[in-house]
Amino acid sequence: MNPIVKNILAVIIGIIVGMIVNMALIMIGGALFPIPDGVDTMNAQDWELKQFIFPFLAHALGTLAGAIATVKMAASHQNILAIGIGIWFLAGGIAMVFMLPAPEWFIFVDLSLAYIPMGFIAGRLFAK
Repeated sequence: MNPIVKNILAVIIGIIVGMIVNMALIMIGGALFPIPDGVDTMNAQDWELKQFIFPFLAHALGTLAGAIATVKMAASHQNILAIGIGIWFLAGGIAMVFMLPAPEWFIFVDLSLAYIPMGFIAGRLFAK
């Protein structure tokens, strides 16, 4: 297979894997730490601390899983592609900041630790 095509497919599959892991963890978190009745689920300003655990894990581990999948499948440029996956999911995280009001501390922690660092870690640990 052409290396460029292989890299493009690796990125697409990495994004899909990351999205699946992200959504699975969001669903698990919602089951373990449900939002109490009467609290707006689309306003994280009203959430308890425990309800931020799984969104952060979903963002970080989803990005990490997607970046690992990409690195494992890519023909070349694994580190760059892993960071690219981090940037892709960071863009989604930034979009969520505008859609879902959240405390500033969570926005800072999430945007600074969950995306680019996970792509970097995947590239460093799993690239050939």
